[in-house]
Amino acid sequence: MTIDLKKDLKDLYAPPAYDFVEVDVPDMTYLAVDGRGDPNASAAYAEAVEALFTTAYAIRAQSKARGTMFVVGPLEGLWSSADPGSFVTRDKGAWEWTMLIPIPDAVDPEDVAAGLAAARKKKPRLPPVEVRVLSEGRCLQILHVGSYDDEAPTLQRLHDELMPAKGVTFNGPHHEIYLADPRRTAPEKLRTVLRQPITPR
Repeated sequence: MTIDLKKDLKDLYAPPAYDFVEVDVPDMTYLAVDGRGDPNASAAYAEAVEALFTTAYAIRAQSKARGTMFVVGPLEGLWSSADPGSFVTRDKGAWEWTMLIPIPDAVDPEDVAAGLAAARKKKPRLPPVEVRVLSEGRCLQILHVGSYDDEAPTLQRLHDELMPAKGVTFNGPHHEIYLADPRRTAPEKLRTVLRQPITPR
């Protein structure tokens, strides 16, 4: 059997597009690279993404050799800023980011370590990749269909209407999950999960 987190965890990777839903996200393991600034203009962002996929596929090769097959998960990102309003205004230069790829729990830690080492040897110029566990817990999320730059009204409604109405506030960075490759998908057809960890005010 091949592990595919998008199919196996549909409540986390396939929310509705019509409105936000609440989910309880378990602890999950990720490959991670940190950076800051406009992702459209940053060489560091492109290198971070390359490093993540190089490492993820190296881990998959190690895991496959042991008999555990998995589909490399989607690119994900944690986005933060000293001013949360910068996401609504799309002030990308003020953003800090951590780009991520999830690793299934069934993958042996030895395979993860071997994959990390193989990727560093193959492409030593790329930034180092770390393994991290995220504990997001209670979250609100929605599927956004369309350009990344068209997310602002949805996020504004989340921040200014839905969260105050529920009596909750931010409990971690804004989290995005990219279900479509922007290099091969028209902007109006991009599919992105928008997730916000929350806690009572």
